[in-house]
Amino acid sequence: MVERKVDSESRAFQRQWVTEYMFTDIAGKPVCLISGAKSRDKEDLKRVQRELRGLIRNGKDSYRQKMENQLQQNNVGEVWRGLRTISGHKHQNSLPGKDVRWANELNHFFNRFDSAMRQSPTSAADSPTPTAAVPPLTPQTLHTSSIHPAHSSPPPTTASNTHSTQGSSLSLSTTQVRRELRRIKAKKAAGPDGISSRVVRSCADQLCGVMEHLFNLSLRLGRVPQLWKTSCVVPVPKTSRPKDLNSYRPVALTSHLMKTLERLVLAQLRRLVSSSLDPLQFAYQPGIGADDAIIHLLHRSLAHLETAGSTVRIMFFDFSSAFNTILPSVLKDKLENSGVDHHLTTWILDYLTDRPQYVRTQGCVSDRVVCSTGAPQGTVLAPFLFTIYTADFSHNSTQCFLQKFSDDSAIVGLITDGDDKEYRGLTQDFVDWCQLNYLQINASKTKELVVDFRRHKHPPLQPLNIQGMDIEAVDSYRYLGVHLNNKLDWTHNSDALYRKGQSRLYLLRRLRSFGVEGPLLKTFYDSVVASAIFYVVVCWGGSISAGDRKRLNRLIRRASSVLGCPLDPVEVVSDRRMAAKLSSLMDNISHPMHETVTALSSSFSGRLRHPRCGTERFRRSFLPTAVRLYNKDFCS
Repeated sequence: MVERKVDSESRAFQRQWVTEYMFTDIAGKPVCLISGAKSRDKEDLKRVQRELRGLIRNGKDSYRQKMENQLQQNNVGEVWRGLRTISGHKHQNSLPGKDVRWANELNHFFNRFDSAMRQSPTSAADSPTPTAAVPPLTPQTLHTSSIHPAHSSPPPTTASNTHSTQGSSLSLSTTQVRRELRRIKAKKAAGPDGISSRVVRSCADQLCGVMEHLFNLSLRLGRVPQLWKTSCVVPVPKTSRPKDLNSYRPVALTSHLMKTLERLVLAQLRRLVSSSLDPLQFAYQPGIGADDAIIHLLHRSLAHLETAGSTVRIMFFDFSSAFNTILPSVLKDKLENSGVDHHLTTWILDYLTDRPQYVRTQGCVSDRVVCSTGAPQGTVLAPFLFTIYTADFSHNSTQCFLQKFSDDSAIVGLITDGDDKEYRGLTQDFVDWCQLNYLQINASKTKELVVDFRRHKHPPLQPLNIQGMDIEAVDSYRYLGVHLNNKLDWTHNSDALYRKGQSRLYLLRRLRSFGVEGPLLKTFYDSVVASAIFYVVVCWGGSISAGDRKRLNRLIRRASSVLGCPLDPVEVVSDRRMAAKLSSLMDNISHPMHETVTALSSSFSGRLRHPRCGTERFRRSFLPTAVRLYNKDFCS
């Protein structure tokens, strides 16, 4: 028993917080321990154990002080890594070692949509020619043009690039480039060009002039250097145990200089196409997030369910590698129709075409494959370009509407007396539009949620068929991180939040046992535990049952006892965030529910009229609850 106790104490030195000094300090102790154990010298053994526990305690205390100093220096990255180390927070499992053949297969699998487009006669006939007629722009070409602009050989003159030689209307300043270079995160890995993010950020003042010239030259020529377009694709497992190639998600690792240029172009592009975007596109809009999309969907659904004989059918679509399927020839017309000038459009087309990519896994690197459709996940411009790509298909009527959050699209049918013709027609039109625009719908993962509170359901609802497959009707669906069920009672979501909160509360206890106190422990609670428990609390805070509220409050009380300070319960946090969300909704004129709220404004006072609610389910939803809180604060 004594030897086992010594071994358990010795294994504690394998922890991260044990320093090299401690190993050096007790380097001679194992001999004493063994001799003491053999000679049954219990006093010597107890003395060594006492010294061992003291060294471990001092090592933990010094590690805690180190993290506190990092927190005072605003070094959040190092603090978070230290908290994860001592709390036992699980890191994502790294990829297993594979050979080059497997990496090549994975690279070709990620490039499967581009191969299909090349074989399609329609896409080949409509493929853009500007980038094909111009040789690839390399850093050497940029360097030659910048030093000898008068003697540099101009690109071949064609009908498509005559305007690009006149110069781009988008001109970047040195101040803009310096500001974006300083925003680069120093801990990010280097791209295929090998330029460290820390170097770029630290030398922003020295590099801003050079990069401003290179960025403007790239925009003026409508061409992107080949090295800046090269992507190192890192496969990220979608599940804990991936089984096939489809179980990996491609995340691109690109040049930090290219990402800086993409952010500068994105700011200009968002301003140009803001008027032509889909009003029900909730992604990449200032002041609008996932909670706004859920609020809009639930408000219109619950308001429709107030009518007798009403039903709500929601079709949640799933796309296969949506960003990779953007076809430049189709995007070109959509950019020009959105008000983007010819020079910027030419630059975007060159950005999307002829993109070399390779897959990097542990110990092997695949061959390079050139892609000409879309951009992989991890790039800056690809998500916003997808919103432009899908902006020309929108629908918003009193009976049906299509809302989007990037590639998460949902068609909501507000059906009365079983008449679902408009819902079926809209679904079929959207499927046909996706086929014309080369978007791949995954029918096996596309699900339908039916909310029907009618007592007599005659005739039964018929399933929809997409691509020859009947869409499965599910009782619960996870939409934007929230579990919605066919009763809209938040039971599935509350269970998921409670389980996640319990697992993360264990990490909080581990930190407390380590001796972490004060602002460090509160920081970990806010970022890890509270962020999971109160996710989109404005949507479900006033609608959950009393039992679910008690369970979550019990979890918060346990966290409060660990922290040693009082914490706000669920109802207090939800009321505070609902009031703040309603205020931001009233101030944001581009919000889809802005007109709905402003219509409730009283012409005699600054109060809001309470919306008519016939059922308790609608009365406890976001808008009625937020209006009640707003009027309460207004009167006080």
